[in-house]
Amino acid sequence: MSTSSTVDRAFGAALYATTDDALDTGASLLASDPAADAELAGRGEEFVATAWRRGWQPADLVRIVRRELDDVHVRLVAVLIHAQAPHDRPRGPRWHAQLGDLGALGGLGERTDRFSHATAVLELYRLLLRLPALEPLDEPDGDTGSSGRERNPESRTLGRIRALLAKAEATGFPEEAEALTAKAQELMARHSVDEALLAVRAPSATAPGACRIGVEPPYEQTKAVLLDAIATANHCRAVWNEALGFSTVVGFASDLEAVELLHTSLLVQAGTAMAKAEAAQRAGGRKRTKTFRQSFLAAYVHRVGARLAAAAEGQVTDDLLPVLASRDVAVTERLDRLFPETTTTRLRGVSDAAGWEEGARAADDAQVEARGRLSGRRP
Repeated sequence: MSTSSTVDRAFGAALYATTDDALDTGASLLASDPAADAELAGRGEEFVATAWRRGWQPADLVRIVRRELDDVHVRLVAVLIHAQAPHDRPRGPRWHAQLGDLGALGGLGERTDRFSHATAVLELYRLLLRLPALEPLDEPDGDTGSSGRERNPESRTLGRIRALLAKAEATGFPEEAEALTAKAQELMARHSVDEALLAVRAPSATAPGACRIGVEPPYEQTKAVLLDAIATANHCRAVWNEALGFSTVVGFASDLEAVELLHTSLLVQAGTAMAKAEAAQRAGGRKRTKTFRQSFLAAYVHRVGARLAAAAEGQVTDDLLPVLASRDVAVTERLDRLFPETTTTRLRGVSDAAGWEEGARAADDAQVEARGRLSGRRP
């Protein structure tokens, strides 16, 4: 019996059925034929390549596998992604960064018997086979951005910003956190001004891009609203895909980077503040539940969104208004091409007054000024 025949029979038994018996039948066929291993891996690379053609990216694939399956499947898909990469077409810098982030995921993990391994592989392939098409987020090939400029200097700046925010989120001393965040904000503002000045000199040199940002449980809806508020304040637009657990953010490269950084930082700040608020509530003899956390986060998002919007209103000087207006039009046009039809939603489950009050208080204390006042003149 040929190895292709073994794999085809296993796929016919397991991939198009959803029962455990069908999965066991397919896994038994694969486990009994070690010669089919290479063919099985090759078919997996084909599934990955098909996912790319359907608009998925490495981070998206890992996110959906982690969401739907287990750690062993995450390791398996990381191995497949790396194996397929040498055969892939040229990709842009964001794609390569996602491949780099997969590094530690492709480890061997725990050794299992052949049947268990084959079962996990078939479970993964079953998922990959059923992935829907996504909006393609194409970016320029190679190591330069859409303007053709080398990205390394930007990467160093963003690395410094990430390091400062990480320290601010980890420290237990509020004064130190505030100083670190202020320094990160200063670097963000400088980076933003540089990008705006370049746009003034060559407004047609760049085009809006897009990225997907995971919106993880619990309280996905509230987190999606937070991301939308951050995106809007930073001249971007966000569309939430509830079923697949991510939002697509459309905007220019430097603005997308600011959204990613600020979103991550504010989520960490919100989580820390909520844990402290719950501890205080318990110390006062009041038991807090999911409704407290939901209301806390809803208030936090509402207040932070208002603060971001207020900060954005007086952010730009008159000399940059024309170029920013043209960039906003370009972002809207790209969004409309990607998502011709969208719907709006309202937050649900806000019913705990104490949670709302604590969330609003935490939002007032949050560091939200992700960028300084933009001007055509350097300060």
